[in-house]
Amino acid sequence: MESAGALQRWLSASGLPQQKMAIRRVEVGERGLVALKNIRKGEKLLFVPPSLVISPDSEWSSSEVGNAMRRHSVPDWPLLATYLISEASLSSSSRWNSYIAALPRQPYSLLYWTRSELDTFLVASPIRKRAIERITDVTGTFIDLKERIFSKHPDLFPEEVYNMETFRWSFGILFSRLVRLPSMDGKVALVPWADMLNHSSEVETFLDYDKSSQGIVFTTDRSYQPGEQVFISYGKKSNGELLLSYGFVPKEGTNPNDSVELSMSVDKSDKCYEAKQEALKKYGLSTSERFPLQITGWPLEMMAYAYLVVSPPNMSRCFEEMAAAASNKGTAKAKLNYPELEEQTLQFILDCCESSISKYNKFIEGGATFDLIALSAKQANRKVLLKQLATDLCISERRILYRAQYILRRRLRDMRSGELRALTILNGFRKLFK
Repeated sequence: MESAGALQRWLSASGLPQQKMAIRRVEVGERGLVALKNIRKGEKLLFVPPSLVISPDSEWSSSEVGNAMRRHSVPDWPLLATYLISEASLSSSSRWNSYIAALPRQPYSLLYWTRSELDTFLVASPIRKRAIERITDVTGTFIDLKERIFSKHPDLFPEEVYNMETFRWSFGILFSRLVRLPSMDGKVALVPWADMLNHSSEVETFLDYDKSSQGIVFTTDRSYQPGEQVFISYGKKSNGELLLSYGFVPKEGTNPNDSVELSMSVDKSDKCYEAKQEALKKYGLSTSERFPLQITGWPLEMMAYAYLVVSPPNMSRCFEEMAAAASNKGTAKAKLNYPELEEQTLQFILDCCESSISKYNKFIEGGATFDLIALSAKQANRKVLLKQLATDLCISERRILYRAQYILRRRLRDMRSGELRALTILNGFRKLFK
C-alpha cells in the first residue's frame, strides 16, 4: 500500500483533480478505490487528464529507444509492452516511476501459469487452450521483436532488460489494465488511477474520454456510501476470460455473462467427411469448432453446426446452407429447420455436453494432486491458490453444462414420448429458455 500512496500523491501533484475515492485494501481485488463521500448514481468520476494517460503516442523517456520502435512501425500492443519495460528500467529517471512502482510485479493472468500447471489444473476447461494460445502469441511477439529490432540495436535494447521475462510482465499488465476508449476512435491506453478500479459483473459502466471535461471518466450506474468499494465493468466477459486476463473468478452464479465453450467435431469416419469439410472451409470453419453455452441457452450457429455433423448423405444439398448458418453468414438462419434431424441433433449435443461434464467431474471430484512436502511454503501456497481458482472456474462452467444437459434430456424425453413431436427445434428452445 506504500507504493499506492506514493502513486496517489504523484498523480495529485501531476494534475489529477481532487477525488471522491481513495486507494484502500479491499476484500475483492486486494486493493481498490473506495468512496470517501456519498456518490450519486449518474455521477461522473475520475477526470484523469490525457497527460497522465499512457498510449501509443506517449513520449518515451529514452527517445532513441522510442525512435527505433517507431521506425519499424511496431503495432500498439508490442509497442506499449516495450514502452513499459523501457520506462521501468529507468526507475526514478522515468516520469512514470510512481505508477510503475505501484503495478504488480507478477500480474495474476494465466501468462504466469506454467504449462504443467495449465495441464494439471485446467485439464477440463476450454480456457486452457486459450491460455496456451496466448502464451504462444506473446512468446512469438517477443521473438519477432528480438530478431527484427533488439538484436540489431544491442546498445539500446540490452538483453538483461528486454527479455522474455520482462515481456511476460509487461504483456500481463496490458492484458489486465489496457482499455479501449470509444470516444477516441478506439485508442488503447493505460489510465493510471482508473486502473485501480476493480470489476463487478453487476456493474455496466466503463471508462471513456469525456470531451467536455477533457479527461477519462466513468459514469456511475448506482450510488455508493462512504467506505464502499466503487466498481466498473471490464466488459461482458465469461469467468474463464476473467481468469485468463485478470487472474480471478467471480463467485458462482454472480456473472450473467458467464459461458463455457462446447467442442464439436465432424467424425473422420463420416462418409460425407470431405463434403462437409469443404462446405465448412468455404465459410471459414473447420471440422472441429467450439461454441459458447450460457445458462440461458446457446447460439443458433451451434445448432446449425450440429445439424451438419449428423446430416446423412441424402442431405448433401443442405451442407452449404448449414455451414453458412454455422458461420453466421447465412441469410435464412432463422428458418433453418430440419425436423427429420431434430432428435439426432439434440442427442449429439447432449453427448458433447456429457463428455465435457465427465472431464469436469473427474477434476473436481478427484482433484489435481501435488506433493506439498516437496515444495517451499511460497510454492505450496501458489499451488493451493491455483487449484482453488481452477476449481472455482470448473464448478461455474460445469453448472452451465448441467443446465444444458437438463434441457436436452427433458426435450428428448418429451419428443420420444410424442408430446412435442409437432414443435420445431427453434420454437421449442425459445419457449424452454424463457
